[in-house]
Amino acid sequence: MKSIEVLVIFDIGKTNKKVLLFDSKLRLVHQKESRFPEVIDDEGFPCDDAHLLEKWIHEMLHHYLNSESYEVKGVNFSTYGASLVYLDKHGKRITPIYNYLKPLPEQVLDGFFEPYGGQEEFSRRSASPLLGMLNSGLQILWLKRTKPEVFAKAEQILHLPQYLASLVHGNGVSEHTSIGCHTMMWDFDRMQYHSWIGKEGISLPHPIPVSETFPVAMQGSQLEAGVGIHDSSASLAPYILMANEPFILISTGTWCINMNPFNKEPLTTEQLKQDCLCFLGVHGKPVKSSRFFLGRIHDLNVELLEEHFFADEDAYKKVDPGPARLRELWESGEEGQLFFRKGIPVGLVELGVDCGQFGSFEDAYTRMMVDLTRQVVQAIDLVRADNDSTLHLYITGGFARNPIFRTILCLAFPDKQVFSSEVDNASSLGAALVMADKIWEGAASHHDLGLREISV
Repeated sequence: MKSIEVLVIFDIGKTNKKVLLFDSKLRLVHQKESRFPEVIDDEGFPCDDAHLLEKWIHEMLHHYLNSESYEVKGVNFSTYGASLVYLDKHGKRITPIYNYLKPLPEQVLDGFFEPYGGQEEFSRRSASPLLGMLNSGLQILWLKRTKPEVFAKAEQILHLPQYLASLVHGNGVSEHTSIGCHTMMWDFDRMQYHSWIGKEGISLPHPIPVSETFPVAMQGSQLEAGVGIHDSSASLAPYILMANEPFILISTGTWCINMNPFNKEPLTTEQLKQDCLCFLGVHGKPVKSSRFFLGRIHDLNVELLEEHFFADEDAYKKVDPGPARLRELWESGEEGQLFFRKGIPVGLVELGVDCGQFGSFEDAYTRMMVDLTRQVVQAIDLVRADNDSTLHLYITGGFARNPIFRTILCLAFPDKQVFSSEVDNASSLGAALVMADKIWEGAASHHDLGLREISV
């Protein structure tokens, strides 16, 4: 049996670490998933075990390079963002992979924003809400101000995708998707590193295209090694690279992330206050994005309804009132809204609605879901341009299977075609797509996005 030519993609999440193999038509042919126990950093805060992660990557790559079933033609990395790795003059890692959930001491930011017009203007210009350590640029500031002796040894600073990729190709590089996602490092007005980077004496690699690869000889094999990619942009990549018409991607799960690569309008301070930001996509261009805590709000309110009606767990998955009833509820407008009339409560659970007014769990869930989706529509509107050119909405994730959610989006955006997408492992597929044509000419055009049009 002839071996299959494959791309090896390491998809590194906070919880799950996966290695996936894609063939020349970008079909998934194999995957393996692992979970590693966390360790604690030098201050006692939980973080990924960098040594174990490095060892696992080496072992997995060694395994597939020596496999008789596969011929490895390339390797790339898609990882969670907002994490940096600091290297000394010998290219050795000198710190743990600090957790982006680690609290940022307030004194680190004392006086920092004033020379740049204050925090609001700094956030607008860097397209980044103030998120503490989730702003990876502030991690560098934290290290410089709290551990100057460690910072002094740092010759290179790489985002996690680029560090892991460098374990294969040996080059210290940067690329736009990692440097441009709520890092506070990038000036979206001038489309270059923000001036504070140089003023603080920080040296960072100039971003190169995410499609760049490096030839590598390993264990008798010649392969191309990618530069790594931020997982959020990686999950958008299949649509940017393969869709034929302008679109908005609605990625659903715990968070609902709405991404519009076709809105060229600058991010405003008011949009920032409503949880919007911009990040850089695979072509190095801004992607306007909004987010809404959809999955978490949904689950907490479903629990409340299940308790009131003594409904079975997951009973909501069987609720489908049909388009006529949903149209009636949607067209009642905000005046007919019962749940979340004053927005989302601080505790996320709507306690101001008398569940006794509903005849059944199905009725209550339908009303709740319509009113919750109305909030999502408002979040989507935040990323639409005044002269909106998008023609399609693509829904991915768990809510792409929710008939109420899908139907309300069709009713809310009658000028657009709405599709659900069945792309699995979108971030790893994106990491494969950005480099696939370097190995197999025209490989990206073979892949099917699994789009199904939704109509009412």
